[in-house]
Amino acid sequence: QAQLVESGGGLVQAGGSLRLSCAASGRTLSTYAMGWFRQAPGKEREFAAAISWSGGNTYYADSVKGRFTISRDNAKNTVYLQMNSLKPEDTAVYYCASGPIWSGSYYDEGRYNYWGQGTQVTVSS
Repeated sequence: QAQLVESGGGLVQAGGSLRLSCAASGRTLSTYAMGWFRQAPGKEREFAAAISWSGGNTYYADSVKGRFTISRDNAKNTVYLQMNSLKPEDTAVYYCASGPIWSGSYYDEGRYNYWGQGTQVTVSS
């Protein structure tokens, strides 16, 4: 089993930046895809970004493309989400996830079998 722990959330003004981290323990996830999902108040959880096991491919939701960057350090079993130009609509609980995905859709949360507890990101206007 693997445990994922997110950190780096907080309160930031619109236009600001935050960097989320997700550290995995219990087993290595270096051969698994990693993703970030988010859930805003009153809304369903949605895909934000994902990265292939090698880091060679990245995927973004249209709403964050050009502002967010996902990266990973397999030596540290950690994935990051750099969030720039934050908007109030980015306010959500951000969840890290991992799954045995090597092809097909990285957007489907059903393909991820390890999840963190989430970290709150609040963007004030």
